[in-house]
Amino acid sequence: MTQFKFVLIFFISLLLCCASETGDQARAKKLAALNDSVLKVRKEIHASVKSKQLDTLFKSKAKLAGFNGCVLVAQKGQVIYKNSFGFANLKTKDSLKINSAFQLASVSKTFTATAILMLMDQGKLSLKDNVQKYFPTFPYKGITIDLLLSHRSGLFNYIYCCEKFCEKPNKYNKGVFDNAAMMEIIINNKCDVYAQPNKKFEYCNTNYAILACIIEKVSGQSFADYVEQNIFKPLGMDNSWVHNPKGTIAHKNKTIGHKASGYFEDETYADDVVGDKGIYSTVEDMLKWDQSFYGETLLKNETKELAFTGYSNEHKGKRNYGYGWRLTDDGKNPKIVYHNGWWHGYNTLFFRRPADQTTVIVLGNKYNRSTYQIQGVLEILNGNSAAVEMEE
Repeated sequence: MTQFKFVLIFFISLLLCCASETGDQARAKKLAALNDSVLKVRKEIHASVKSKQLDTLFKSKAKLAGFNGCVLVAQKGQVIYKNSFGFANLKTKDSLKINSAFQLASVSKTFTATAILMLMDQGKLSLKDNVQKYFPTFPYKGITIDLLLSHRSGLFNYIYCCEKFCEKPNKYNKGVFDNAAMMEIIINNKCDVYAQPNKKFEYCNTNYAILACIIEKVSGQSFADYVEQNIFKPLGMDNSWVHNPKGTIAHKNKTIGHKASGYFEDETYADDVVGDKGIYSTVEDMLKWDQSFYGETLLKNETKELAFTGYSNEHKGKRNYGYGWRLTDDGKNPKIVYHNGWWHGYNTLFFRRPADQTTVIVLGNKYNRSTYQIQGVLEILNGNSAAVEMEE
């Protein structure tokens, strides 16, 4: 009986060993196939050649145009080039690293719009809901969520409307001037609108600051917590966060915004209002954000189509605006889905061409218009010089 047990144990061990080897072999084959696939794609897009050309281009931009920031360029999900130039803090000369975090400025609007659309997909709101549904005393009628998303509300810019009601920069009624303070001022002190609802497209930060307030009402969370738990964490954007004026967390990778002269751009009035701006991120995290739109990770396919459709059609031409995204579509070349930003020394560019999964991410923390000038980048990626017009 003892001998039988020994033989049985031997055969079981042998089977387990074989199974283990089979599993290891399968994983090895899968990994090899993946590596072969990646190498094939990189060869097809001439990644090595383009990387060298991009390096020359950005080193020249840093030396001759004074670019100070980080850059990442990818095609078909493959990173072709990434690098950092200059300093996180020009005074202390702390060198930028690839995981340095920048204020995204208006590129933050892409997150705010997506958060709204996620809540729509979950049946928690409708794009035709009026603002009064969430803020009954809001004094402007006929303004729906879709008009806020597409900058067709006709509302004024809160940055100018609210300033005279603040005791000093970033202070209102002995507290911070944040989204809640902004809504209180708007409700109690009616400012003149630019146009009637849905009359025309008028890019306006107020729209997205109000959308952040609606996200908080619907979700029962702060805007920062909602974005953290529903976007950053699921996508593994571990070096991204929403600015919190009451927060105590020290972000070691946070950069400082600088004027073109190199002096600090002080954090002053309106910094604590978010939704229109206020998100910090890195080039690598922004690639994760970009890649999430090639599946249904966050949004349904039909919802993404809504986001990437233009709604400022009274302006004839190839430039348009969707739900949180600027668009360039001339009917001949592939559609470009992008957003740029500027706020207190930060310049940001987030360029996407979904047709061939081309991504260009440029984040700067010293005001410099060359951040938006990526024609040379596109020439390298395209192999041609087709002009592309984009707005700041």
